Amino acid sequence: MIHYTPLSEHEIFPTSEEDYGNRQCITYDGKPVYVDKNEDGTYQLVQLLSTDPQDFLNERYLPGTFIP
Repeated sequence: MIHYTPLSEHEIFPTSEEDYGNRQCITYDGKPVYVDKNEDGTYQLVQLLSTDPQDFLNERYLPGTFIP
């Protein structure tokens, strides 16, 4: 059976809480995203959670992008 989802393998089959560190799920421009919080209070985008394929073509949601 194939299961299509925007979630990552680690979210479906978590290994431990330590793997996520400072990872949080927030809403950025109306889209849910996973981010890592940095020491200076900014966020770095890790993963976009969307069912709209056009969102993944938008450069604002590229993994590694810094969010003020």
